Amino acid sequence: MAVGSGASVAAMGGRTTLVLYLLALVAVVVGSDFLLFRHHFWARLLANVGIVLIFGALYLRFPSAIRGG
Repeated sequence: MAVGSGASVAAMGGRTTLVLYLLALVAVVVGSDFLLFRHHFWARLLANVGIVLIFGALYLRFPSAIRGG
């Protein structure tokens, strides 16, 4: 097998997509915390839970697009 075989390149692309997806999740959570809910603990907590639930639903709905499969 060659060093850059198709299976390993596809697996790396899937990991890259997943890492970018998780970085987008973190960016949205942190951005909303700092921009909108800085001094509102309960609103921040509820918004963060909602954002994670939405990202989780998208992950479950479109797993092949996110995992790169």
